[in-house]
Amino acid sequence: MDTASELGDFLKSRRAALRPEDVGIAPHPTRRRVTGLRREELATLAGVSITHYTRLEQGRATGASDSVLEAIARTLRLTDDETAHLRDLARPATASSRPAPTPVEHASASARQLLAAMTGVPALVLDRRNDVLAWNHLGHALLAGHLAPESPDAPATRPNLTRMLFLDERYRELYPDWNEEALLAVASLRLVAGRRPDDRSLAELIGHLTLHGDEFASRWARHPVRTCTSGVKHLRHPLVGAMDLSFENLVIPGTSGQRLIAYTAEPGSPSEAALRILGSATARATAATPGAAAASAASAASAEGATWYGADHPARVSPTSRDSTPRSVYRK
Repeated sequence: MDTASELGDFLKSRRAALRPEDVGIAPHPTRRRVTGLRREELATLAGVSITHYTRLEQGRATGASDSVLEAIARTLRLTDDETAHLRDLARPATASSRPAPTPVEHASASARQLLAAMTGVPALVLDRRNDVLAWNHLGHALLAGHLAPESPDAPATRPNLTRMLFLDERYRELYPDWNEEALLAVASLRLVAGRRPDDRSLAELIGHLTLHGDEFASRWARHPVRTCTSGVKHLRHPLVGAMDLSFENLVIPGTSGQRLIAYTAEPGSPSEAALRILGSATARATAATPGAAAASAASAASAEGATWYGADHPARVSPTSRDSTPRSVYRK
């Protein structure tokens, strides 16, 4: 990825979003030719020379100091995540002209053992690109029952949650407020891309999504930046209906960037009951069809079913219903 170009585009997008009156500049009687702040206005407000700022925005400045970056971030009113992203883009790690192929990652044996022990909690192990490296029975049933349970085991069939969100119709139907989920996914990916400009697999994922999904490309062009480690997701599951599940991202020690994400429901809530039903129903389905992947049942569903499992499949249960659809809530 071209970090110099990314830096310029990021600064321009944030400069365009800031109105002169927001920073105490009186509106000019004549029409402005630019949206937002001009370069010289931003440089003056930040106490940076216009030449230095222009070079920075053009990707021609190297070694920008902390004080300069902090002044620009403060003037642009960047969030903590955006400020960290600015630093990553302004001072990227030394990059080779031809990045080496990304090593194939796998979940460790201990991580898999932990997933298996979490029998009542949907859980997955993800890498920094959101590839699913492993999931437990309930994690698979919750998020991707239309895929084969063993699909994370091989890189060729390994699911990627961001790619699925934009290109897998069944997965995206899980999220009633898909637009909010899509924005968060792109914003999180932006942060990772800024930190790892030499990650070839990450660049290939972004390129694939940009070429095959206008919805992704339009959001990517806005340069959203945000991270989220915990919160509440509202899901609409095809088997058990609506669920509000808290989630936590737990970073696995090491340099790989792998993390474990787990979902829980409030004790005594309808969501907890739905989660129990999902676990027992899919467990019965697995026992009733030994050796068959859940995806085989999904492929047999009629067009009207449009669900992961057919109407006569042992996992099919009456979904719960709700009158309202609350928005997802996220915390950093």
